[in-house]
Amino acid sequence: MLMHVVNVNKDVLKANNEIAHSNRKLLIRNRVFAMNIMGAIGSGKTTLIEEAINALRDRYRIAVIAGDVVAEMDASRFEKLGVKTVAANTGRECHLDAKLVERSLEDLDLKNIDILFIENVGNLICPVDYKLGERVRVVVVSVSEGDDTVLKHPMIFKTSDIAIVNKVDISEAVDADPSKMKADIKQLKPSIPVLLTSKNDSVSIDRWIEYIESYLEE
Repeated sequence: MLMHVVNVNKDVLKANNEIAHSNRKLLIRNRVFAMNIMGAIGSGKTTLIEEAINALRDRYRIAVIAGDVVAEMDASRFEKLGVKTVAANTGRECHLDAKLVERSLEDLDLKNIDILFIENVGNLICPVDYKLGERVRVVVVSVSEGDDTVLKHPMIFKTSDIAIVNKVDISEAVDADPSKMKADIKQLKPSIPVLLTSKNDSVSIDRWIEYIESYLEE
């Protein structure tokens, strides 16, 4: 019996990238700096965004697209900080796509936003192929995931612009080596900046904030 295989995946990604390109043009036109924050559940994405909001909201106008299977949980945390937040529920999907971001952008006054944080769904695999229109892709990995996690998920590190090894203050307790994780990331992509962070270490959080501001000052 003959079978005809149709590669739907390529068509889906092509369509997604076309919408992502349109999103990117819209954001550039309105001078909005957008970051796509990716990482597994529990990696600390939400906390890092909260820290950035607290540090930057007096100088910049900030908004958040909170993506998740049930996005209202994280969205409420951002709303409590006084920033405009759109909850982007993905249903059963394990990643945001450009169409969902496009719809979310319709609920934002882009002319009055300087920074847009897009918190992706907690996953190290699904978001890799889906561009959203962001300027910068950030991947966050926690030491609690194990120091072999990086090499088990190479593509998300290869396609990101910055990597963050988070929760380094508990590395000894979970028997993980942040230096190994950083070296593994550099092995996959030598040019990528790697930050070691902990919400309990203000100096490391300052480096995260400085990284964001370096783009805003361009």
